[in-house]
Amino acid sequence: MSDSDASVHVLPQEIVLAEPRGFCAGVDRAIEIVERALEKFGRPIYVRHEIVHNTYVVDDLKSRGAIFIEALDEVPSGATLVFSAHGVSRAIQQEAAARGFHIFDATCPLVTKVHVEVAKLAREGYEFIMIGHKGHPEVEGTMGQLDGGIHLVEDVADVAAVRPAQTDKLAVVTQTTLSVDDAAQIMAAVKARFPNVREPKQQDICYATQNRQDAVKIMSPQVDVVIVVGSPTSSNSNRLREVADKLGTPSYMVDSAGDLKAEWLAGKARIGLTAGASAPEILVQQVIERIKALGGASVRRMAGIRETVKFPLPKGLKLDEPAPRRGS
Repeated sequence: MSDSDASVHVLPQEIVLAEPRGFCAGVDRAIEIVERALEKFGRPIYVRHEIVHNTYVVDDLKSRGAIFIEALDEVPSGATLVFSAHGVSRAIQQEAAARGFHIFDATCPLVTKVHVEVAKLAREGYEFIMIGHKGHPEVEGTMGQLDGGIHLVEDVADVAAVRPAQTDKLAVVTQTTLSVDDAAQIMAAVKARFPNVREPKQQDICYATQNRQDAVKIMSPQVDVVIVVGSPTSSNSNRLREVADKLGTPSYMVDSAGDLKAEWLAGKARIGLTAGASAPEILVQQVIERIKALGGASVRRMAGIRETVKFPLPKGLKLDEPAPRRGS
């Protein structure tokens, strides 16, 4: 038997669990808003866009009475409507208010912070460069805070094509779920072209995105392959897989344990496992069981940052609390 043949028959010996992983405070809050709304107002509850980008979470809430829509004309008059964690444009907010829905805003407070900053600086005459992925709902929501004067760049090459009306007042904002390293490279290109550009006081990339990427950077050199639990639509989950890949560790993303392929683990003694910020822990545990079934392995949890952030819920969701007025 050749060395290459022998390696194929190596069974997983250890699963290394990244810390932190999985749900962040913004995702926890968004899901709880839909659950509380269902409990208080009954089904159906309408949600504009997927509340978070995870198939399991969305399907679970659908089974309990949530209806996910993209266009507000799909929502009947007087219904309860929840905005997703990614945020919405000013036009969507205004249309929803005009239609008289009971509105609960599940936008992540860290995304709302970006919206507030954009509105404030726009009043002071600023134009913006936004670093983000075209078509992502968070990007559409942030760019939709203004009628114009905000320029999207997805990579370093895009920076050369930006044509602001003026450069005296130019500011940068970013999507909160980007690769920290990629965003830094694009920011450097922006600063090289526009030396006086205003950067965010605190970087827009959220604490959970950064923490999960940092954990993968620590974990990747210790393992033979990295498995990321997350849905294909999840930006931060995709970035985790890319981080491992760039460090030279083979990496794969799975929406559920059923997506895990035995050949990915062939010849791999140590399996690194993490989860995007919108992926629930139950999926991680199911993947662990699947890996064990493919050969048996012990589980080792890495040391890591303990996240204690918690965001308050909107008013009107306690069972003994009056509902908000329509259009609010």
